[in-house]
Amino acid sequence: MACNTCKMCESADKKLESFVASKDVETAFHRTEDQKVKCGFGLQGVCCRLCSNGPCRVTPKSPRGVCGADADTIVARNFLRAVASGAACYLHVVENTAKNLKNVGITKGVIKGEKTLNQLAEMFGIESDEKYDKCIKVADKVINDLYKSRDDKMELVEKIAYAPRVKKWKELGIMPGGAKSEVFDAIVKSSTNLNSDPVDMLVNCLNLGISTGLYGLTLTNLLNDVMLGEPVIRMAPVGFNVIDPDYINIMITGHQHSTFANFQDRLKDEDVIKLAQSVGAKGFKLVGCTCVGQDLQLRGEHYQEVFAGHAGNNFTSEAVLSTGAIDIVLSEFNCTIPGLEPIADKYKVKMVCLDDVAKKANAEYIELDRSNLDELSNSLIQKSLESYKERRGSVEIDIPKDHGFEQSLTGVSEKNLKAFLGDSWKPLINLIAEGKIKGVAAVVGCSNMTAGGHDINTVELTKELIKKDIIVLSAGCSTGGLENVGLMSPGAEELAGENLKEVCKTLGIPPVLNFGPCLAIGRLEIVATELAAELGIDLPQLPLVLSAPQWLEEQALADGAFGLALGLPLHLALPPFITGGKLVTEVLTEKLKDLTGGHVIVNPDPKSSADQLEQIIIDRRKNLGLKDVECNA
Repeated sequence: MACNTCKMCESADKKLESFVASKDVETAFHRTEDQKVKCGFGLQGVCCRLCSNGPCRVTPKSPRGVCGADADTIVARNFLRAVASGAACYLHVVENTAKNLKNVGITKGVIKGEKTLNQLAEMFGIESDEKYDKCIKVADKVINDLYKSRDDKMELVEKIAYAPRVKKWKELGIMPGGAKSEVFDAIVKSSTNLNSDPVDMLVNCLNLGISTGLYGLTLTNLLNDVMLGEPVIRMAPVGFNVIDPDYINIMITGHQHSTFANFQDRLKDEDVIKLAQSVGAKGFKLVGCTCVGQDLQLRGEHYQEVFAGHAGNNFTSEAVLSTGAIDIVLSEFNCTIPGLEPIADKYKVKMVCLDDVAKKANAEYIELDRSNLDELSNSLIQKSLESYKERRGSVEIDIPKDHGFEQSLTGVSEKNLKAFLGDSWKPLINLIAEGKIKGVAAVVGCSNMTAGGHDINTVELTKELIKKDIIVLSAGCSTGGLENVGLMSPGAEELAGENLKEVCKTLGIPPVLNFGPCLAIGRLEIVATELAAELGIDLPQLPLVLSAPQWLEEQALADGAFGLALGLPLHLALPPFITGGKLVTEVLTEKLKDLTGGHVIVNPDPKSSADQLEQIIIDRRKNLGLKDVECNA
């Protein structure tokens, strides 16, 4: 029975919302309504359950836990643990990515981005004339840094990061040691009856943010560029209309693209296509969902034969599965939400997991054996064939073909955007100086269901920003939401302010640029540092703001810590679980300005949030002596 009368969370994507309402499956859209009543102590971060004397809940009448910890200690401790967990997730990804690159070197595998390999080798001070040797040495440099002790500073930070920021981090004493040791000791620091200094724990979060950003984000991108090919700007279809039922459709979820590089290349081989044809399909197609789909879309120029396109972000994945057109789900990391499991069972969809950190209850776990990737790929192909044969004909296929857009600009990176501008940032800087573009906003990160609804705050904030002649660069699940409502498609420029609209029409671009997955926040950092270097200033002086309006999880908090360490103003539509700590809140929203230059802005209203971000940009323009511009209503 359809769920048209059920209470559901709204979406900025009305076609998606209607489709979800028409299906008789439970999704996050329904569960959001069931979970509307929240725990006030949890929301404020003032619940501690670290020992058997608890859980302790801090209130005005009982301001300390049994051990004596006050609200700020409990809040900071919880926050540090969350940031450490988020950092650990990203470090897991970069470690596996480095191991995959090392394996390419050992096995003399496929290298699709030799320019990036040479760039990394030069950056790291590696001298070698042989490309596979470079792969091994580059990978070893990354892995060795990750495994250093905490008191042994990571070597690559100063080679990657912007020099003025490194100087500031040294002054603050937050240069990270071995990243995995830093995470380990952050967990120790936040355990029972250990650190009770809220400021010290918050400063520790900045340290974790640096290793998250430079290694988990920036280096993961660059290592992937070597193995998977550099991004190429192009037009591509987005939304549910990318799914073709004539193919064996493999939905991919996660963040570790290089994990299945061999598999996706194998799908192009003639013998594999013939296997698909032998069971009545035209071939195999990878359907993008979550950040790994955004990464495939980013590099889609290299995989046109097998990549169908990006269907949607994290909370779209249940709806994609309920089309009945997906034959197997291949997961290797988050955001592979548990809600997929009953839908997979209902539609007879096999689930396979390549990393046990993302193991689903009904998924078959296959350990990644780097010494025998061909065998792994062949096994995945066989499982896809079996699933197709077992389920097709016995499940209804219902793809909303009016969902999405046939043309959406994708594939933007720090390198090709600069190349597009004539191999120089000066054209962009000139447009900003002249006031044609007021400033830059990076709208990044996750999608959640509670900041107004699915993608609603992200979309509405973005619309408000571009109306103010502020160009938006996006990375993460936010990108999936923005492209599925047309903000990266031809015609979107009509929603921009007059000056930005003129720029977009002249350059042939939308007012919102798609940098791909959340990992590509690291690419935005490169854009920001190169702009700052061109101007001879530090990052906090740039007319640039950062917003993660619908942040979701611990990784987003680690991303945010990186942004704050960079000295950027960070807007959130929902506060982290810190508001019960007066000092913690004051440090993050005000006092941090005097340390790194960054600070947190919490505002759930898209319009007034855009006003705040615009004012920051205008103030920074004035400080740089740029042309006066007015606030747009």
